[in-house]
Amino acid sequence: MNLLLKPSNVNQQSVLKITGSKSETNRLLLLQALYPNLTLENTSNSDDSEVMAKALQNSQLPTPNSQLIDVHHAGTAMRFLTAYFAIKENSEIVLTGSSRMKERPIQILVEALKQLGAEITYEEKEGFPPIKIKGKKLTQSKVSLSANVSSQYISALLLIAPKLENGIELTLEGEITSVPYIKMTLALLNEIGVETSFVGNTIKVNPKLPTPNSQLLTVESDWSSASYFYSIIALSQIGTEITLSSYKQNSLQGDSALVEIYQNFGVETVFENNTIVLRKAYNCQLSIINCQLNSSPDIAQTIAVTCVGLGIGCHLTGLHTLKIKETDRLEALKAELTKLGAMVSVTNDSLTLEPSANINENVAIKTYQDHRMAMAFAPLALKVLIVIEEAEVVSKSYPTFWEDLKSIGFAISESK
Repeated sequence: MNLLLKPSNVNQQSVLKITGSKSETNRLLLLQALYPNLTLENTSNSDDSEVMAKALQNSQLPTPNSQLIDVHHAGTAMRFLTAYFAIKENSEIVLTGSSRMKERPIQILVEALKQLGAEITYEEKEGFPPIKIKGKKLTQSKVSLSANVSSQYISALLLIAPKLENGIELTLEGEITSVPYIKMTLALLNEIGVETSFVGNTIKVNPKLPTPNSQLLTVESDWSSASYFYSIIALSQIGTEITLSSYKQNSLQGDSALVEIYQNFGVETVFENNTIVLRKAYNCQLSIINCQLNSSPDIAQTIAVTCVGLGIGCHLTGLHTLKIKETDRLEALKAELTKLGAMVSVTNDSLTLEPSANINENVAIKTYQDHRMAMAFAPLALKVLIVIEEAEVVSKSYPTFWEDLKSIGFAISESK
């Protein structure tokens, strides 16, 4: 489904409820599978979380010795479930995914799990899904891996650690990236009573006995999803407001860096109870912005598109993990921004955009099976007519995205 987005102004004031954080939800779903006394509310309704929940539910059923679990495009589910099934004794599963998932490396996590004693083999290409996992009791506790890998590899190990006989002592070698996501995992473990420490490059997680007491955990709404509304406010008239719920000022999510970054674009954030009010307070005075996004790479696309909409340049760094996402996001961004008339250059971990006052209109944005490409480019409809190809891809993280845009004043119709 291709969508046509016509230039329009958004409502002066809007109120939206954003689905729970995919990152928090998927971590808590795994912990709930390990500790069934946990009850979750405000969980994400994303495809990724649905896939994760379904796989974990199926794992609890009496099934034949071997079963196939397909996570489709869900990278988080692939990493977390690899660790989960490695410790699920007496199970044997094959974990697979989409054709793109089969191109996304898993070897770093597999090797780390093997250090702990896991039994995992590759079904097709060495180092990539699909993988066969024979669940067993893991008795080793010391493991090391490179610190600049996807934080999801690290979090996958930490999430299963409380169920290991001796916990985990994880040594990270080199400079650590995506620290907020690691801290999010540790904070959620702490919340259910697991003792952890993170000193220098060593993370320790103690084993935890199951507790009989039931515990209710509320998932904070997704800051990555909020980023598109920050972009919309940045491209709107002074005085425009959008209220979003449910958000915390002391968020565990790295993408909450939006609050500070978008001040540069004239967007103020006011925390009120469990909501944030985004307000266009003044026009951006910058000609170029520099952002180090090691801790929040998922908002790089949003920021780059905001800059195009405002006619300013940007230099975004710390983006090396974007090359192994749903698509190579750096090359995808370069290709689509260039169609709009932007001058863009990328390296393995950075994107540089030159300031430009003009935006080509009636451009069809290719989404590369990547939800964030579709959503990041949508705010440009406040400036020019654009087409978003395969717009249904947003269901991966934010199924109601287009309905929510219509509700705040966007003119959206199917493109022939």
